[in-house]
Amino acid sequence: MVDEVDMDAPALKAKPGLEGASAAAILLMLLEEEEAATILKHLDADEVRQLAKSMFDTANASEGQIEQALDQFVNQSRGVSALAVGADVRIRTVINQAVGNVRADNILAAVAPQSSAASLEMLRWMDVDAISALLANEHPQVGALILSVLIPDVAARAIEILDETLQAELVLRAAQLTAVPAAAIEDLEAVLASANVGGQRVAKQAIGGPSDVAKIMKKMPKQLSERTIRALKKSDKILAQTIEEEMFIFENLRDLDAKNLGTVLRSVDAAQLAIALKGTDEDMVDRCLATMSKRASETIRDEMAEMTMVKRVDVDEAQKAIMQIVRQMAASGEIMIAGAGDDYV
Repeated sequence: MVDEVDMDAPALKAKPGLEGASAAAILLMLLEEEEAATILKHLDADEVRQLAKSMFDTANASEGQIEQALDQFVNQSRGVSALAVGADVRIRTVINQAVGNVRADNILAAVAPQSSAASLEMLRWMDVDAISALLANEHPQVGALILSVLIPDVAARAIEILDETLQAELVLRAAQLTAVPAAAIEDLEAVLASANVGGQRVAKQAIGGPSDVAKIMKKMPKQLSERTIRALKKSDKILAQTIEEEMFIFENLRDLDAKNLGTVLRSVDAAQLAIALKGTDEDMVDRCLATMSKRASETIRDEMAEMTMVKRVDVDEAQKAIMQIVRQMAASGEIMIAGAGDDYV
């Protein structure tokens, strides 16, 4: 028999879940200081900073929030396999004992999951002035590696006080990076007076390149960014153009306000816009079409509906063409593009 329900009783509301950082901060606050410190030692700089902020924010957590944090921990712990605890050390020990150190090194270098070298992680803990000093005094190739490892806004601040010629050279070299060989990592380790990571070979790190440099450039003051781009064009025009394209991609149209976005789209061919929007999500489609008249938006939707399979290359070309219009309109002052702040428009 089904129990009767009092329809007049207030509905029970589900408690909103705590964010991951807040829950983790509460759990750390419940531990002894030494235990919490031991956990933090295994995290990188950004994670420690985020948790430190969350620990301050949750210092006055309610009893209910503490219970939620504990419940989340218990629920998530059920999915953690006991095999994962200390797996790296155990696997390496077994392989070493089975085939010897030399063969084990060769096997593990090819199959083991790779992590960043300790020297790369150390850079994330350094203050901006110390990083600037390294960039100014070391070989530009080492400097480019340093620049590529940093968080974009830190890299932008570190490069800001350097000589103009060195700025351009570092950005150029960083943009040309693809994969970094072990020898380059070793040079950086020597610069930082860091010990070799467990004596293991260091795999190539996929860092740098135009995308990473574009993120750094977006964090720079407008005047410095424009000057650096001009200097880059003298050395490598194609690379400079690629960086400019990466600094503001099609998805960044979401960041434009309705007025600026509408100004842009009124200058774009309807067929071209339909192809460009075919490669994005519905939210982006709605965002763009909301700035247009009802008739114009219906025309675009009809064109998109009639399309079947659209090649990715055609979508990319359409989006690049639209972004070229955006850059031209921004340069002429017709629209304003927000960057990392009011300093970049």
